[in-house]
Amino acid sequence: MPGATVSQVRIAAAHDGEAELLVTLMFANGGQSLVTLDEFAARTLLSSCGVSAAEQLIGVGWEKVRDALIASSSRFAEKAA
Repeated sequence: MPGATVSQVRIAAAHDGEAELLVTLMFANGGQSLVTLDEFAARTLLSSCGVSAAEQLIGVGWEKVRDALIASSSRFAEKAA
């Protein structure tokens, strides 16, 4: 995914009523991909980017989104071990 960046963010309600962050990634070839981040991943992404509002994530590279998703899923693996 070279060159993919955050082009849009929205806050939505998950099926359980918790907040999720919907992030649209824009690729260099014009393609788009929608990524859903749970609350933990969203907070991790905001923190790692040093921002306090979702709108400030516009332009952030996809690697930060990937890392936030990894951090979110890793917290469950650590509990299982």
